[in-house]
Amino acid sequence: MAEKYDAIIIGTGQSGPSLAQRITQEGLKTAIIERKLFGGTCVNVGCIPTKALVASARAAHMARRGAEFGVMIDGAINVDMKRVKARKDGIVRQSNEGVTNWLKNMDNLTVYEGHGTLESANTVRVNGELLEADRIVLNVGGRALVPDMPGVHDIPYFTNSNMMDVDFLPEHLIVIGGSYIGLEFAQMYRRFGSRVTVVQRGDRLVAREDDDVSEAIKEIIEDSSIEVRLNAECAAFEKRGNQIAVTSTCPDGPEETVGSHVLLAVGRVPNTQDLGLDKAGVEIDKRGFITVDDQLQTNIPGIWALGDANGRGAFTHTSYNDYEILAANLFDSDPRRISDRIMTYGLFIDPPLGRVGMTEREVRQSGRKALIGKMMMTRVGRAKERSETQGFMKVLIDAETKKILGGSILGIGGDEIIHSLLDVMYADAPYTVIQRAMHIHPTVSELIPTMLGDLRPLE
Repeated sequence: MAEKYDAIIIGTGQSGPSLAQRITQEGLKTAIIERKLFGGTCVNVGCIPTKALVASARAAHMARRGAEFGVMIDGAINVDMKRVKARKDGIVRQSNEGVTNWLKNMDNLTVYEGHGTLESANTVRVNGELLEADRIVLNVGGRALVPDMPGVHDIPYFTNSNMMDVDFLPEHLIVIGGSYIGLEFAQMYRRFGSRVTVVQRGDRLVAREDDDVSEAIKEIIEDSSIEVRLNAECAAFEKRGNQIAVTSTCPDGPEETVGSHVLLAVGRVPNTQDLGLDKAGVEIDKRGFITVDDQLQTNIPGIWALGDANGRGAFTHTSYNDYEILAANLFDSDPRRISDRIMTYGLFIDPPLGRVGMTEREVRQSGRKALIGKMMMTRVGRAKERSETQGFMKVLIDAETKKILGGSILGIGGDEIIHSLLDVMYADAPYTVIQRAMHIHPTVSELIPTMLGDLRPLE
């Protein structure tokens, strides 16, 4: 006989624990299931550990630059990778244990540790037990894509997950994939002291960005003494003793890179292949993502999908926003929708990229009349004071409504400063609100009104 609950949540990633708390606070008997690591990708192998590593890499980078600022450091700068990993592990452990203890001590919540699969539209099996509920929430996350490239299964390789176990310095790290995850690892390991090569299939890095953003990112990466190979089609792998050879077909002929280790960073796939979706009749798209409507419900009433597995945003912040949308609909009589949110994200290289709304390319394709403003970071006092003047700021404006359509801030503090544009966009206010604001000097943000005061037609 099935154990009956009011709600069952499969997965403890970003949205799961908060949703469990809200459901239990409503007086509903709830079960939550986790098959591996409490807290999901972000806490264990994603945002938190990678940003901890980025911080260590930046410390090494700044130590090497000390003389530029008149700070003389005698002797070589050495990076102890075991201590770097230990620091990262301590930060992860604190977050993981925090989520675990929160859930296991939550009133009205039963925690199951095991692999949960759907048996029907209202039942879930875990560890041989059958659970039943009228509300089921799928929060199963995603994992690194391992592409079926020639020879890939004949070599040892890293993904973002098992890269977290590294406590040594790779002699030469070959990163397959020139987008967000790949570039963060590339720059951090170069700063730790590895030789790094980025192999990118397309003709530019971070292809979803505008051409000028992609080119500026390439300059930043190459200025870090990282080799970049573009247009690398048909990559293949071969083990050569203790080394790994990566060959690819390029416009100028085949190229070969021989390194000590390989990191695959070519995308992510949802953890939906062993969830029993077919038994419940839940539909997925051709990439395996669970199909949801604007309020996160699947095609089966009473089943919702949150986070990476629904394909509606592959970020921690979109997952948490999914929770907020579902909770508002279930309990607050507040019909929030996915389509209400404005897409925003960051690329956490140094300097970082903050992105919001439409790209310049998308604005042009829309055919609307628009204005554009752009300012190089070389004009920003704060950037000059810090000797970090790479990058630029760019904003797109609807010429008729004066509303902000999108923006890119690639430069010092860009991942934080982008929120000044984002918040005005959510307020549905014209750009003149920021343009006429008085900002603190000397900051990066103070130059946004200046940029907005020098708009020109997008031609």
